[in-house]
Amino acid sequence: MLIRAGGTHVLCTASIEETVPAWRAGSGAGWVTAEYDMLPGATPQRRPRDRARSDGRTQEIQRLIGRSLRAVVDLTRLGERTITLDCDVLQADGGTRTAAVTGAYVALCDALAEGRRRGLWGDDVLHAGVAAVSVGRVDGALRLDLDYREDVAAEVDCNLVMTTRGEWVEVQATGERASYTDADLTAMLALGRRGLERLFELQRAALAERVP
Repeated sequence: MLIRAGGTHVLCTASIEETVPAWRAGSGAGWVTAEYDMLPGATPQRRPRDRARSDGRTQEIQRLIGRSLRAVVDLTRLGERTITLDCDVLQADGGTRTAAVTGAYVALCDALAEGRRRGLWGDDVLHAGVAAVSVGRVDGALRLDLDYREDVAAEVDCNLVMTTRGEWVEVQATGERASYTDADLTAMLALGRRGLERLFELQRAALAERVP
């Protein structure tokens, strides 16, 4: 599944494995996890391949994607199986983590549909949808889905993950160059919610074409 958000393009794929992490073996429940990386040509200056181990930023994003998806999955319905979401950034212009979460959800739905066709589980694994978006204050004004230029200039930066039930999974709000008030946070959440509702519509449209 390829998601495009402005100049950011992320390829999201899902794999089903008949195993779980060792610490989860014997629980009867499954696991959903993610891997994230930026290809060398994703940024204007070549980014070296990470052949050894993930850096701190990569690990943070992988964990964000994983826990965002687990928030809407009933892991007990999977059996002892793992679904891994691979999110590879082909082109980066800000918002790669939020695009990865949003695209990975569609890839997850594809994997769950395939599992149903194979008789691995029923149709009651998901209990909501999930998407993510960024909001920031740039030059005193709130903006939605920041590109790289806006992101580096943002006074306040906020990454939001929300389910289709209207519940927040993640609110990462950081004062980059200035602090923010309760009113500022409320306004960012409201703007983000409007953007997320639009993303839910786009996810549903994409899935209507892919999953019977």
